[in-house]
Amino acid sequence: MPQAQRYDSPNFDARPDPQDITLLVVHNISLPGGEFSGPHVSDLFTGRIDYNADPSFVNLRGLKVSSHFFIRRDGRIIQYVSANERAWHAGVSSFRGREKCNDFAIGVELEGSDFVPFEAAQYTALAELTLALLEHYPLTDVQGHEHIAPGRKTDPGPLFEWEHYQKLLKEKALDEPALVAAIAGLGVAKGLSQSQ
Repeated sequence: MPQAQRYDSPNFDARPDPQDITLLVVHNISLPGGEFSGPHVSDLFTGRIDYNADPSFVNLRGLKVSSHFFIRRDGRIIQYVSANERAWHAGVSSFRGREKCNDFAIGVELEGSDFVPFEAAQYTALAELTLALLEHYPLTDVQGHEHIAPGRKTDPGPLFEWEHYQKLLKEKALDEPALVAAIAGLGVAKGLSQSQ
């Protein structure tokens, strides 16, 4: 992603099938919880977090996670792992009867929480990132972490505006007929159960 700042993570490995990248998973994250703009998310994803920086970090010790992308509150995008590789963002998960969503998904973390509305710049950046990914990968669905790990995860949460995101996707793709067709076939569904 050319406009993304690169901050390489060691927490990734090879996908079982590099051609099988069909799902985009939207998450939210803030470290410490509810606090924004600090270095801790990038430090977590790159294995450099200072576990003593906040009492809540004690539960993160030894955790090896990453995401392909992180969208800051101001819309800046940071990339940790190439979308060609498997980032470790979804954990125990299932979608349309397939387990281990990391195998076939691209993960995007939004700087936020379940309790704070996301910023307009984040929706814009997410829509632009989605369109860029659609040009290179056969994405068929966009889901929240809560939808592929129900009962275990709640993000991006009740304040994520799925309809607004879809509207932006359509608006930004108007000049690209191939992208208009790709978006028309993209399953952006709030609450789609994992069995569907």
